[in-house]
Amino acid sequence: MLENYIKLENGLIKQINKKPFIYGSDYTKGYDKYGIEKKHMSYLRLGHIIGSIGKIPDKLLDVGYGQGYFLDVAKDIIPKCFGNDVTEECPLPAGCSFVKDIYNETYDIVTFFDVLEHFENIYDIKNLKTQYICVSMPWCNYKNSEWFQSWKHRRPDEHLWFFNEKSLTSFMNEIGFKKINTCNIEDSIRKDSNNQPNILSGIFEKI
Repeated sequence: MLENYIKLENGLIKQINKKPFIYGSDYTKGYDKYGIEKKHMSYLRLGHIIGSIGKIPDKLLDVGYGQGYFLDVAKDIIPKCFGNDVTEECPLPAGCSFVKDIYNETYDIVTFFDVLEHFENIYDIKNLKTQYICVSMPWCNYKNSEWFQSWKHRRPDEHLWFFNEKSLTSFMNEIGFKKINTCNIEDSIRKDSNNQPNILSGIFEKI
């Protein structure tokens, strides 16, 4: 393991000794260069949610909504849509409301698309008042330190946690959520050049 990274008992890899990282509006503008937050990805994510839980949720909170592409699609299907973003600068789509404290209100589902790996204290999400949690994040196919050193998703001080399917499931169980499914459905759009699993998606239900 590289310096400043540790592996926890549940398989999670964590960066320690984080340096300051600023998330501003210029950062969220960078989403477009990856081509991952446009409508085709948003419809894929929404379909994955509805198909997995077997219903249209009534109340959804998207944490780290960025430029709001997912909420712009979700609001046409889901009656009540809310967003939270660390920048507090990005406009929300019409019909959606900003939430400052994600732990205050109750939701049917809370989504973290390319977000949870940025949280310094991810164990705090056990305090969410929600029936379901949906996540997507880089899929860490850890092989050795040399591989990890050059991995495109490592991003020191920005990505602080690294998951594979087993460690994500273990972490979610630990905070009181059971797996409905995990998959790499987003790889149909976000392909890995080496044909390895690239993006890990999962939907979990409160136990």
